Amino acid sequence: MRAFIPLLLAVSLPLSAAPLHSQFLPPDDQSLRQEVPTGQQLLQVTDYSVVVGTQRQSDQQPIPITASLQMRLKGKPLSKGATISQVLLTFDGEAGKSLKKPVYDEKTRTLALNYPMADYRVIMDLLRNETLYVQFLSYANGHIWADLHTGTVRTR
Repeated sequence: MRAFIPLLLAVSLPLSAAPLHSQFLPPDDQSLRQEVPTGQQLLQVTDYSVVVGTQRQSDQQPIPITASLQMRLKGKPLSKGATISQVLLTFDGEAGKSLKKPVYDEKTRTLALNYPMADYRVIMDLLRNETLYVQFLSYANGHIWADLHTGTVRTR
């Protein structure tokens, strides 16, 4: 009977140490996510819009023309204390370019994520065919993690 006491205690402990949707995180090979996250924003996507824009600043020589591809995701927050209201995805077409780190702005309640242009079709396919979630985790050691993921999907 005594051997069962630690097991019972372990089962009854709250699971609040692990963030919601932690099963979708990749292996932590560098041990960067060993501590409990200091913050989590988890959003289930319900709506999206795509903006393809171009601009030309006429007061500069030579005249630079820039184009952007952005996607705005909206939905409902799922994690306790989450304040997120939208996610702004920006796609960059320059291969091999280092992407900007994910940033959560508490004032606007917006998470900004950057992806290579090659990921656009994959994300559009997920939005059209699956329930999509956005996750942002921050840790005391300065590490941050952000992802887009589906729930568990059964094969057909």
